[in-house]
Amino acid sequence: MSMFCYQCQETAKNRGCTVAGVCGKKDNVANLQDLLIFVTRGVSLLADLGRRQDVIVEKADKFMFEALFMTITNANFDPGKILAKVREGFRVRDFVQRELQENGVEIPETLAEPASWYAEKEEELMAKSLTVGVMETVNEDIRSLKELVTYGLKGMAAYAEHAYNLGYRNDAVFAFMHRALSAICDKTLGVNELIPLVLETGEYGVQVMALLDKANTESYGNPEITRVNLGVRNNPGILISGHDLKDMEELLEQTRNSGVDVYTHGEMLPANYYPAFKKYPHFVGNYGNSWWKQKEEFEPFNGPVLFTTNCIVPPKNSYKDRIYTTGSAGFEGCVHIPDREDGKPKDFSLIIEHARRCVPPEALEDGELIGGFAHNQVLALADKVVGAVKSGAIRKFIVMAGCDGRMKDRVYYEEFAKKLPKDTIILTAGCAKYRYNKLPLGDIDGIPRVLDAGQCNDSYSLAVIALKLKEVFGLKDLNALPIAYNIAWYEQKAVIVLLALLYLGVKNIHLGPTLPAFISPAVKTVLAEKFGLSGISDVDADMEALLN
Repeated sequence: MSMFCYQCQETAKNRGCTVAGVCGKKDNVANLQDLLIFVTRGVSLLADLGRRQDVIVEKADKFMFEALFMTITNANFDPGKILAKVREGFRVRDFVQRELQENGVEIPETLAEPASWYAEKEEELMAKSLTVGVMETVNEDIRSLKELVTYGLKGMAAYAEHAYNLGYRNDAVFAFMHRALSAICDKTLGVNELIPLVLETGEYGVQVMALLDKANTESYGNPEITRVNLGVRNNPGILISGHDLKDMEELLEQTRNSGVDVYTHGEMLPANYYPAFKKYPHFVGNYGNSWWKQKEEFEPFNGPVLFTTNCIVPPKNSYKDRIYTTGSAGFEGCVHIPDREDGKPKDFSLIIEHARRCVPPEALEDGELIGGFAHNQVLALADKVVGAVKSGAIRKFIVMAGCDGRMKDRVYYEEFAKKLPKDTIILTAGCAKYRYNKLPLGDIDGIPRVLDAGQCNDSYSLAVIALKLKEVFGLKDLNALPIAYNIAWYEQKAVIVLLALLYLGVKNIHLGPTLPAFISPAVKTVLAEKFGLSGISDVDADMEALLN
């Protein structure tokens, strides 16, 4: 093996990528990501030690979530940037150590290797990267649980970074993340200690999603029911993908009166639902579909594309010069827009000038789609929704949140949506919705049969809605609600959403199109027995099980 990675749903043969990633990353990128995680654990070992004695180093928090986010699937393919982040980790680790010493915190010599290992030369760093990957943990079940926690932390890091960019932080979340990364370094922990850590990861997953929900809604207003334009106009355009709404705001502000229009793609679609963004007349709507269709959809867009986070597919040479990245995203050979400094906005002038030189986008489709059903909007319709349930007009809600992917077996979700009885409502969030959000599924007494809450992190909205319905119907158990869960996953933000649902007590979730390769048979048995977690089979059998 020249690498080993099995963190995403599309990993080779549902076992692991060993030569190159199905996502497109090369073995050197995968190995450097492993090294970055190793160094991040070292930072967290020291940061956790300090926190236990009330010494908090913000620089350690910021480095931690940035480093974890860089290693999410389809985020950063640039070995130079990952290597630079590793070296930054050494500097941050040294800074934390000095802070601890200055505050009288004793640093034991027994701290695990990530807290002290260091190398300068690139060849030494690359050699080390081959020894610190997933397979370093020999026991399959211990490895499974440690990776489950690690991938949950990666998802948490993504949401923490978005909130941080808007000026919001939850120190308890950062404290837990450092503690969990430190625990993963402890080779004495067994299954009995790691299972509670997995569930605790879900607990803090709920907290970080609540934090991001607060950050987004207090900054840009509560999402509202919106008809999103799918057509194009005659101006040159910039296509913005990913998840970061602060980047969205700054791009819209800097393109004001520039003659350049802005369109969303993929997971940025829900930006159309926020009131604050509707004041920009050059914000046209959404262009295209899910992330994996970008190779066919970026060609006819004609203008530059900005990736604010993950979702990158290695670009074709025909449009690679139009790809720009920022934040955690990166691709070798593409222009990267630097982070904010001294409280100033990012400078998007390069991509704006590039757009001005381009012809307008070609239309892929026309018409509209409807969205904006986050918790505040759905709760405003609570009387109508509850009335429809009590009258029998709505028999069941089916949560079909999560991720989309390129594999052919994902057609299952489209077929499932088409076959659902007309007295059911789909609750969705994340890019999984692109399998059915443009289908003519109709409505129930004016309530659309697909209620889109937003991005993957807005799965929190679906939990809030469920908890409110539990209260309204006077139920003691969340699982007594007329709600079933048929969730798709692809990458690590879906992992933290799953762990959050398990922490909230949701049972009998169907997860597909395959169960994660990183869940060992023994761990899978525990999840099945304790939570009723299962994979999917065929549409008709699963529908029978979920509806009855």
